[in-house]
Amino acid sequence: MQNIYLPHLMTVEDIVEETPDVRTFRLVFQDEKMRESFSFRAGQFALYSAFGAGESTFCIANPSTRKGYIETTFRRVGRVTGTLADLNIGDTMGFRGPYGNWFPMESFHGKNLIFVAGGIALPPLRTVIWECLDQREKFGEITVIYGARSVQDLVYKRELEHWDERPDVNLVQTVDPGGEEPGWKGKIGFVPTVLKETAPSPDNAVALVCGPPIMIKFSLQALGELGFSDEQVYTTLENKMKCGLGKCGRCNVGDIYICKEGPVYTTAEVKRMYPDL
Repeated sequence: MQNIYLPHLMTVEDIVEETPDVRTFRLVFQDEKMRESFSFRAGQFALYSAFGAGESTFCIANPSTRKGYIETTFRRVGRVTGTLADLNIGDTMGFRGPYGNWFPMESFHGKNLIFVAGGIALPPLRTVIWECLDQREKFGEITVIYGARSVQDLVYKRELEHWDERPDVNLVQTVDPGGEEPGWKGKIGFVPTVLKETAPSPDNAVALVCGPPIMIKFSLQALGELGFSDEQVYTTLENKMKCGLGKCGRCNVGDIYICKEGPVYTTAEVKRMYPDL
C-alpha cells in the first residue's frame, strides 16, 4: 500500500532571489517517469519538505502549460522555510501533491480577467497569468493590479517588467505609502484603493484576488462597489492548507475541509464560510 505522506524527491535546479527573504525554486523530479507524467491544474497546491525540519504548504507557481519542472515561491519565516531557503542548486528536497481544486480556466475563455494581488500572494495568481498568456487568444483583456509594502518587497520583478512591456497586458503596480524609492514610476497606495481607482468593468469579466486577509476583505468590497457579483470573483484560501489531505483537521471551517474542497472559491462561497467578511 502506497504511503500517502511519502514525498517525491526533487532536485533544486534553479534559484531566484526575489527579495531579501523570498526565493523562487525551480524543481525537477529525480524520477524520470514522474518528470514526464506529472500534471496539475492552476490553483492547486503542494507540500514541500526540508528533510529533518518538516513540511510547508505553498502553491505551484508555474503554469500548467509548461512541463518538466515545478516552481514555487516562499518567504523565510520559520524553521521549515528557513531550512528550505538554505538549500542550494543541486540539493534535494521533498514534494507531495498536487492537492486541492483549481481555477475553472475553461469557464474564463473569452472573458476579461482582472488579477488583484498583494505581496507574496502573487505566486498563486502567477500560474494563472502565465497560463493565460501562453494561450493568449483564448482570453479577453488582462489587467494585473499588484502591490506590496515597498518596492523591495515586489516579487517577480523581471516578469513585472515583461508584463509592463506587453501591449496585451494592463499592469498597475503600487506600493504602500512610504514604500516608494527614487525613480519609482508606479502608484502609491493600498491595493484596494488602487483597485477602485483603476475601476475595471465587470462586463464579461472575472476577477481573481489573492493577498493578506485584510487586503482580500477590502478588495472584495471594492469589486462589489464596482459592480462585480460574488460569483464573478475568485480567491484562494491557500493559507488555510495544512496536511493537504484533510486528515489533521486544521483546515476545517465549520463542516468544510479546505484541503479537500479548496483552496479556490468564489466570493459567494467564501461568504458562506465567513459570514462577517
